[in-house]
Amino acid sequence: MAEPVGGISLRDGAVYLPAAAVETYFRGIHSVIVLIRDDQLMILPVRQATAGGCLLKIRNAAGDRVVQARDVFQDMGLLDLEADNLPARWDSGAGALCAPLPKKM
Repeated sequence: MAEPVGGISLRDGAVYLPAAAVETYFRGIHSVIVLIRDDQLMILPVRQATAGGCLLKIRNAAGDRVVQARDVFQDMGLLDLEADNLPARWDSGAGALCAPLPKKM
């Protein structure tokens, strides 16, 4: 796995990605797939528009992005999960940016 990228946040079923992570791992990508497996958040790039996924929406002028994935968090009973500055690493085997989810309070 690559060096960690900090600053990934979760609120109300949305994933907030800092511009640096987007530029490094999702440059030129307009949508992603969000999965939760084994207490880990996984964000996979979608390379073809016809494959679907969640839009990487521009959040601010700095280039930060937000992905709405309420259904994913809701299906896992994690819709109320909030976290800031999750350390994430690129997992080349999974082809995804991965971050461990904090334990639910």
